[in-house]
Amino acid sequence: MRQFDMTGKAIQAEALARLIEQTSRAIHSRGHSDGLFPAQWTALRYFAGADPTRCSATDLAAYQGMAFGPVSRTVRTLIAKGLIAKSATRQGRLELIEVTAEGRTLLAQDPMADVVEALKGLSPGDRQVLAQALETVMLRLQGADSEDGLTP
Repeated sequence: MRQFDMTGKAIQAEALARLIEQTSRAIHSRGHSDGLFPAQWTALRYFAGADPTRCSATDLAAYQGMAFGPVSRTVRTLIAKGLIAKSATRQGRLELIEVTAEGRTLLAQDPMADVVEALKGLSPGDRQVLAQALETVMLRLQGADSEDGLTP
């Protein structure tokens, strides 16, 4: 069911905010699969795609804009599940993390693939506009959170 009249009428910010909320909920609900929670999928994806020198719990926390404690628990859980492991290499005092073969096998079933496929259906121009708009919204929200003392 379409929520917007695509005939050129201006889209109200409130309606767009609801659409973003529904989209984020749909994406979030897909993250409850294969015995993982959305935060665990996010961490697994991060470690699989990040520069190996940036694969620590501290780097993941910074990437997510989260406190270290909850991220550390997520990392410990993924280690216990055998999906990631502490690397033999260190980056200064930081323990680096690597995705195990089991983790890579699970990533082949990543629920985010549905989102990727939906985005592939957009034209390159539409993807560029969407990326710029979402980045602007995200940065404004992060700025508002920082001003309220909600983010580090």
